[in-house]
Amino acid sequence: MLKQIHHIAIICSDYERSKLFYTRVLGLEIVREVYRLERQSYKLDLSLNGQYIIELFSFPDPPPRSSGPEARGLRHLAFSVTDIEQAVAKLHTHSVITEPIRIDPHTGKRFTFFTDPDGLPLELYEL
Repeated sequence: MLKQIHHIAIICSDYERSKLFYTRVLGLEIVREVYRLERQSYKLDLSLNGQYIIELFSFPDPPPRSSGPEARGLRHLAFSVTDIEQAVAKLHTHSVITEPIRIDPHTGKRFTFFTDPDGLPLELYEL
């Protein structure tokens, strides 16, 4: 029945700030950007390595949501990287704060967490 994840939708509080974060800091590519007048909302379709993965939305006054990685609901969004230290260093050049790199005791793989401009928990997971 299910084949793969099609996309992840994210609602942001400051569209321009989040657009810059996801495109310039994380390096996602813009597929399409649409302003929907009837909803007073931007919809930005983003891809990673040619694969469409994120829809970034803006809405007037979206309500806050608890987003700690241990809160109920979606825990975090993880991106795979081949060199976690290089990826962390790049984030640091954009003043993004990351947690210390940890090792998963079950897989032996290295990972770390950081957040987007709205506090959404994001993970880097080294392949």
